[in-house]
Amino acid sequence: QVQLVESGGGLVQPGGSLRLSCAASGNIWGDNAVGWYRQGPGKERELVARITIGGTTNYVESVKGRFAISRENAKNTFYLQMNSLKPEDTAVYYCWWLVYRGTTTYPYWGQGTQVTVSS
Repeated sequence: QVQLVESGGGLVQPGGSLRLSCAASGNIWGDNAVGWYRQGPGKERELVARITIGGTTNYVESVKGRFAISRENAKNTFYLQMNSLKPEDTAVYYCWWLVYRGTTTYPYWGQGTQVTVSS
């Protein structure tokens, strides 16, 4: 099992910034990828950003140039720095940890944190 604890959501004005954090504990040894999903009102959950254990990153097109994902492997913690926030970024953000065990993968989720972008 992997436990994920998120922090850092809140209310911010358009153009503002927030930093989300996700701390992992439990059976997290070995190869993995981590990332952030979000689900806005009336929308499907989407993958916002992901980063491999080696540091390779991917972003959904709508956040490229504004969001940055990073990780501190020694602390089992990863982050999502969100800049130039827009109202359409409003969503519940979930951190995600994907553990690789041979040919099988095991996904784990945080509890979600609300991000609201509004004036």
